[in-house]
Amino acid sequence: MSEELLINISPMESRVAVLDNGVLGEIYIERHHKLGLVGNIYLGTVVRVLPGMQAAFVDIGQSRTAFLHVNDMQRAPRQPVAATNKSEDKTDKNAITDNDENNAAIPATNLAVTPPVVSPQSTTIVPTASKLLIQHRLHESQRILVQVTKDQLGSKGARLTTNVSLPSRYLVYLPSSDHIGISQRIDSEEERTRLKTELTSLMQTVNLQGGLIARTAAERVPVDKLEEDVYYLLQLWRTIRARKQEMKHNQSSELIYQELSLPLRSIRDLVHEGTEKVIIDNAQIYEKVRTFAKEFVPFVYDRIVHYTAEQALFDVHRVEEDLRDALKRRVDLKSGGYLIIDQTEAMTTIDVNTGSFVGGRSLEDTVYKTNLEATHAIARQLRLRNLGGIIILDFIDMLEQQHKDDVLESLQSQLTQDYAKSNITQVSELGLVEMTRKRTRESLGQQLCEPCSTCQGRGFVKTAETVCFEIFREIMRCARTYNSPKKFTVVAHAAVIDLLLTSEADTVADLEYLLGRVITFDVENLYTQEQYDIVLD
Repeated sequence: MSEELLINISPMESRVAVLDNGVLGEIYIERHHKLGLVGNIYLGTVVRVLPGMQAAFVDIGQSRTAFLHVNDMQRAPRQPVAATNKSEDKTDKNAITDNDENNAAIPATNLAVTPPVVSPQSTTIVPTASKLLIQHRLHESQRILVQVTKDQLGSKGARLTTNVSLPSRYLVYLPSSDHIGISQRIDSEEERTRLKTELTSLMQTVNLQGGLIARTAAERVPVDKLEEDVYYLLQLWRTIRARKQEMKHNQSSELIYQELSLPLRSIRDLVHEGTEKVIIDNAQIYEKVRTFAKEFVPFVYDRIVHYTAEQALFDVHRVEEDLRDALKRRVDLKSGGYLIIDQTEAMTTIDVNTGSFVGGRSLEDTVYKTNLEATHAIARQLRLRNLGGIIILDFIDMLEQQHKDDVLESLQSQLTQDYAKSNITQVSELGLVEMTRKRTRESLGQQLCEPCSTCQGRGFVKTAETVCFEIFREIMRCARTYNSPKKFTVVAHAAVIDLLLTSEADTVADLEYLLGRVITFDVENLYTQEQYDIVLD
């Protein structure tokens, strides 16, 4: 697959577009006045501990307090107690499984809180129940080192962890773990074994305390490059610890470490051997990216291009057009079918429709081909719009089990290109496919849009007729309440006034006769269709 990175820089924002065979696959946007928080490390202050939720709110200097759950904290200190036998010894090494770099901040595993059975045969080290409860681990005004794992989403504050993870080009360093993991995207058992062996040796050589995860980019990378990453991460962690010591006596929450800017982060995380070009339209950022790539990603150094043409970079590659389409509810398929995508607070729903496509030999064949085509579009839209959380896919009902299996297999195959982890269920009895996709930042719609000021996010407004009837009821209410007015003036949107003067003119006349008062009308172009005022004269 041919892949290019386009980096567009303006005084207001940085944007990175990932093109797959010339088609926009992903878009990353970072507003300069509203930088993302994921990856940042803070010395935060505990504001409130909630035993009932086993969570705490932590002030990290943002507009909203951040959220820390007990499962996202380092494991409690251990105490030696008796256990039944050695086979029941559950150590941290067994508690953590290999993970992908996109889920590098590994949450603490839920540990049993029931007391162990005492036996003199052997001893092991297990945590006591009281040490696992958040109220015994945190208290208000306590200063703790935390890292952001999810940005603020809507009304929710950022999500935190105390299991700090520091990524480099090839590795992720986990100071609070003793685990060596390999990215799940590296399939070769031989390569996984090599990486684990070499990382173990490197950690012993430099006496590195903690754990490491080999990222996907580490595949077939020589040991000297891995060693450079290890030294870089070790020095970075020492710098963070030193800065923490300097700041610990300050009263306010402090930013200890800030993640790289979007252009540099994209070079570190997104480029790979299949990346043909990195095109940048800003000279200053072009030089910064080249300097960074020369040190950390040398293979892409010669592929970095400075774009100097007059026509905008994103216009040349139709990125702006694709961005506009990505904010629409409807996504048209080449066959004539289409998707309807609706994002709500709880979940995202994607409905598949045949539309004008009637090219199959039978109804079942038409439905099958539409659903297959839809899997490609769905996978692309999930990446492009960065939709996360719970996602419900409403494929068109299929009768044959083989067709259902083929559609699911196609969807799974398309999602292998996605950087975010996802999990898919089987087709339910109602013909729905439930899936989840890891969410760490706002979706494209949340980044670029806001609820409609007219409908307040409902997606619809009252009809002009409904507003007219509300106005009639309000006039009658005012007539009963106030005896002095001789005239009522209705101030409303033009569509409402037009209806009052035409279709509802008879009702207006009857109301004037009933109340014995004159009703006049005034158009206010700044009002929405639902807005109106009754002025008493």
